[in-house]
Amino acid sequence: MAPPSILMIDNYDSFTWNLVHYLGEAGATVEVVRNDALTVAEALARRPAGILISPGPKAPAQAGIIVPLIRAAADAGVPVMGVCLGHQAIGEAFGGRVVRAARIVHGKVDAISHDGTGLFAGLPSPLRATRYHSLTLEPETLPEVLRVTATAADGTIMGVAHRTLPVEGVQFHPESIRSEHGHAMIANWLRRCGNGAGAPLKETA
Repeated sequence: MAPPSILMIDNYDSFTWNLVHYLGEAGATVEVVRNDALTVAEALARRPAGILISPGPKAPAQAGIIVPLIRAAADAGVPVMGVCLGHQAIGEAFGGRVVRAARIVHGKVDAISHDGTGLFAGLPSPLRATRYHSLTLEPETLPEVLRVTATAADGTIMGVAHRTLPVEGVQFHPESIRSEHGHAMIANWLRRCGNGAGAPLKETA
């Protein structure tokens, strides 16, 4: 089976290249394009096996095409994974609000509790992961189509997944060297993108 071809949308963030490295180690081929360098139609015309929305320094509405791309990719059935800013953009794309976090975290390693589905299939809970963010998804406005898959000890939403579409996000940075099981999360997502390797994903609730 051919390796999955992943389109990485770079939100002008250095962590993008850590994610590219993880994807490559897991056997994917990756094209990296900045969020203002192509249109939604041009992104989907590449027919990627999956789209990964990188971290970045801005709010989702200020990050090029990412919010409309998430909607369009979901409608087309293309798997989407969002990290940090990408996770926030998933929430916004489906009707949630992104707000200032109660406290800014920069390089904080936290215990993340999760439900063992999707990206977290087969992983222990809690696991330790690194957070860098000043924005967060507002729990009160999280749309019904998204469910919370992970939280931090302070209650901050750390993971979401669409209930019926192949769209998932994490607020923390699985690609950080201080995060546990980051490679396994990427491998879980690539299985959803169709590389067929390893154990099947656990069914989502």
